[in-house]
Amino acid sequence: MKIEQKRVCIYPKDVQRITGKSYRYARLLLIDIKKQLKKQEHQFISIEEFCLYTGLKLEQVLPLIVG
Repeated sequence: MKIEQKRVCIYPKDVQRITGKSYRYARLLLIDIKKQLKKQEHQFISIEEFCLYTGLKLEQVLPLIVG
Protein backbone atom coordinates (compact mmCIF):
# COMPACT_ATOMS: atom_id res chain seq x y z
CA MET A 1 0.00 0.00 0.00
CA LYS A 2 1.65 3.21 -1.16
CA ILE A 3 0.78 6.51 0.47
CA GLU A 4 0.28 9.41 -1.93
CA GLN A 5 2.12 12.48 -0.68
CA LYS A 6 0.05 15.60 -1.28
CA ARG A 7 2.47 18.23 -0.02
CA VAL A 8 6.14 18.81 0.59
CA CYS A 9 6.24 21.26 3.51
CA ILE A 10 5.71 20.57 7.19
CA TYR A 11 3.91 22.98 9.51
CA PRO A 12 3.79 23.40 13.30
CA LYS A 13 0.37 21.72 13.49
CA ASP A 14 1.86 18.63 11.80
CA VAL A 15 4.80 18.58 14.24
CA GLN A 16 2.34 18.94 17.12
CA ARG A 17 0.38 15.94 15.85
CA ILE A 18 3.56 13.86 15.37
CA THR A 19 5.26 14.65 18.68
CA GLY A 20 2.27 15.21 20.95
CA LYS A 21 3.90 18.41 22.18
CA SER A 22 2.43 21.91 22.26
CA TYR A 23 2.05 24.20 19.27
CA ARG A 24 4.68 26.52 20.74
CA TYR A 25 7.19 23.65 21.01
CA ALA A 26 6.47 22.67 17.41
CA ARG A 27 7.04 26.22 16.20
CA LEU A 28 10.34 26.49 18.09
CA LEU A 29 11.48 23.12 16.76
CA LEU A 30 10.90 24.25 13.18
CA ILE A 31 12.84 27.45 13.90
CA ASP A 32 15.73 25.35 15.26
CA ILE A 33 15.68 23.18 12.14
CA LYS A 34 15.79 26.30 9.94
CA LYS A 35 18.81 27.59 11.86
CA GLN A 36 20.57 24.23 11.60
CA LEU A 37 19.93 24.06 7.86
CA LYS A 38 20.90 27.75 7.43
CA LYS A 39 17.57 28.59 5.82
CA GLN A 40 16.13 32.06 5.67
CA GLU A 41 13.05 32.98 7.68
CA HIS A 42 10.69 32.86 4.68
CA GLN A 43 11.85 29.42 3.49
CA PHE A 44 9.91 26.26 4.26
CA ILE A 45 11.07 22.99 5.79
CA SER A 46 10.34 19.83 3.86
CA ILE A 47 9.00 16.67 5.43
CA GLU A 48 12.24 14.90 4.50
CA GLU A 49 14.35 17.58 6.22
CA PHE A 50 12.21 17.25 9.34
CA CYS A 51 12.68 13.47 9.33
CA LEU A 52 16.46 13.77 8.90
CA TYR A 53 16.70 16.25 11.76
CA THR A 54 14.51 14.30 14.20
CA GLY A 55 15.66 10.82 13.22
CA LEU A 56 12.12 9.69 12.48
CA LYS A 57 11.38 7.51 9.48
CA LEU A 58 9.43 9.03 6.63
CA GLU A 59 7.10 6.01 6.62
CA GLN A 60 6.14 6.75 10.23
CA VAL A 61 5.56 10.46 9.68
CA LEU A 62 3.60 10.50 6.42
CA PRO A 63 0.46 8.74 7.71
CA LEU A 64 0.18 11.33 10.46
CA ILE A 65 0.23 14.36 8.20
CA VAL A 66 -1.26 13.26 4.87
CA GLY A 67 -4.97 13.58 4.53
